[in-house]
Amino acid sequence: MSAKLSLLKVKGRDIIDQKGKRVYLRGVNLGGWLMMEGYILHGRNFAEHIFKKEFTRHNGRRQLHNFVQAYRKNFITYQDIRRIKKLGANCARVPFNYRLIQYDRDWSYLDNIIKWCRREEIFCILDLHAAPGAQNADWHSDSDGRALFWKERKLQKEYFAIWRRIAARYKNEATVAGYDVLNEAVVKNPQTLRKFYHKAVKEIRKVDRNHIIFLEANLWGQQLKPLGKPTDKNVAYSIHVYQPINFTFNFHPHLKYPGYIDGKLWDSKQIYRMIAPYYELAEKWQVPIYVGEFGINYRSPKYYGELRYLRDVLDCFRRFGFHWTYWTYKAAAGGLYPDGIYQYLPNPPWVRREGPTIGWENFYRLWKKHKTQIAASWKTEKFTENRYISRLLAKYF
Repeated sequence: MSAKLSLLKVKGRDIIDQKGKRVYLRGVNLGGWLMMEGYILHGRNFAEHIFKKEFTRHNGRRQLHNFVQAYRKNFITYQDIRRIKKLGANCARVPFNYRLIQYDRDWSYLDNIIKWCRREEIFCILDLHAAPGAQNADWHSDSDGRALFWKERKLQKEYFAIWRRIAARYKNEATVAGYDVLNEAVVKNPQTLRKFYHKAVKEIRKVDRNHIIFLEANLWGQQLKPLGKPTDKNVAYSIHVYQPINFTFNFHPHLKYPGYIDGKLWDSKQIYRMIAPYYELAEKWQVPIYVGEFGINYRSPKYYGELRYLRDVLDCFRRFGFHWTYWTYKAAAGGLYPDGIYQYLPNPPWVRREGPTIGWENFYRLWKKHKTQIAASWKTEKFTENRYISRLLAKYF
């Protein structure tokens, strides 16, 4: 990479800089920072806005404001971007909740992460992880179990307005590799998503003709074919790779890779068969593929085969020339869902792995008394690097 970042653009299947040099985006997700997720704090998974409502009921609005500010200022700092650069990555994906812009009206965190990435000469991808009304029915879109985004036009108008504001603010910012405009959409009719993306691209291009727009496949980033060939020349397609999910998320404990999972033999050949169709579409349409998320729940360095699974997946990404960001950079160590390169191992009262109340729900009653200790525990200095994962990823960065 050149000493100074330049605006990236799409050329066929490649992403190139202003000098025409190929750039391969390879990095990590800053999951759980600007879009809180329960499991990342070793808690139950439910919507961020529900957590904040309950926190406010116990502590009041002022304490919620103090809590949110402390969390955002400690969970990710400039030192984390330095660590990511040191790992060998050249990109950070930044998931954020639309409420950060729509209601908090606080640009400081996006401004800061861009500034920090610029300083360390790595790119960032801005990922709208939660849209107004929620684009799927899952907690990670800040949903209460409904996906109202697809049912109410006013919510989509809010969405377009948000992206126009973001694009207007960062249209000349070379540190931003592009905009991941909607995370893990789930739509019954994929043509609905295709038409929506056409509109989204059109709205962003009113104010920003510079940046790559990343469009995610339907059904949590898996169903790509119905999107068809992009109509905009500066678009890349994005997929998420978590299959077989009962293994990668550890939903069924003691599964091994390679081995039979859900009645199918999963090995390097099956990984290839899963990923190759995306490459074939990329070749046909001449469009880059960006794997926005993939990862594993880590149990053991040898016994269950998580590292071998990661290696086989990364081998395919390299073979096909895919761009990628690992999910996720940091998280509390737990038995379910993809965890972090950096893992929080201690068990203070606000984690309380033994229960009955676990993780972030303990903040309701403990924040006022232990806010200093809790805030300090969010810093990555309190986390432990999983060197098995970091060293493996470093071979592919």
